[in-house]
Amino acid sequence: MCKMQMIKVALVIILFFFFCSNNNDQVEGQVSYGFYDKVCPQVENIVRDGVQSMSLTDPTTPSALLRLMFHDCQVQGCDGSILVDLESNSYYKSEMRSSRNLGIRKREVVNLLKSVVEAQCPQQVSCADILILAAREAISVSGGPRIDVPLGRRDSSNPPNSSLADSSLPPSNLGVNDMLQLFAQKGLSLEESVAINGAHTLGITHCLSIESRLYDESKNDEPNEHEFELYLKLSCPKGSLTSNVSFVLNEPTTLTFDNHYFINAINGRGVLRIDAEIPFHPLTAPYVQRFAADQDAFFKAFSSAFVKLSTYGVRTGSQGMIRRHCNALS
Repeated sequence: MCKMQMIKVALVIILFFFFCSNNNDQVEGQVSYGFYDKVCPQVENIVRDGVQSMSLTDPTTPSALLRLMFHDCQVQGCDGSILVDLESNSYYKSEMRSSRNLGIRKREVVNLLKSVVEAQCPQQVSCADILILAAREAISVSGGPRIDVPLGRRDSSNPPNSSLADSSLPPSNLGVNDMLQLFAQKGLSLEESVAINGAHTLGITHCLSIESRLYDESKNDEPNEHEFELYLKLSCPKGSLTSNVSFVLNEPTTLTFDNHYFINAINGRGVLRIDAEIPFHPLTAPYVQRFAADQDAFFKAFSSAFVKLSTYGVRTGSQGMIRRHCNALS
């Protein structure tokens, strides 16, 4: 009887440590709010001050950081892979070699922020988290919502791949149906999928990205205001040798994060194909109209979409690494 009791006690102890171990792994494998409260409580202030300062020097910084974050997260999750530079003789090509990363800027801002964070909290904060925080601050400093984001991502230790970026990043001629499918795969609702497109309220669009919808008659069926279409064609003439550097503003308040993107889209002033289609598609039209009329509703839905996109497929715990330098796999 004593022997049986000892066996039972031993089993209880084994099960206790088994479940404790599993619970620890589960916590380790998740992003969470307040993740750096103990190991680097100043990280959010460092990023906030840095983005605010750089935005004063260059007002286009917020739009560049937000686009940088989106392009990182679309390729194998938010893992800072877009920040990595590879040697010219490397077997792999960096994500920046992808044509779909045309116009990506301000990677050096994340590197600079990382160096400041490293000086305060060595080997504690990932480049992936710094990029997410920088994008969050970019939205806030531009007049958008203040988004509370969970942290704890790890950087990818695998070499970035331009071919993967080519296949993962959405094309410039993306339509509504493909857009909805893309974001549904990442867990976004229909409302959130429409709201996340509101990021186009900031920044510019390169002429190269709208040539097909402007001049290919077989594809030019998206509704546009006639005068606005003429403006686009004058700004982006057919056959221009500078279409990869020429651009148009996404909308008149291009430095301010607001709901004017939806207002302009309803008025037939969408720049990209998705911008022109989204106010007229039966699935998305009600949300476009709602966001155009209610900026707070847009901000709420966008914030939720931002958190979902920034946490989809991320590396956590022992799945990745914390790089010392964001542009190198070390």
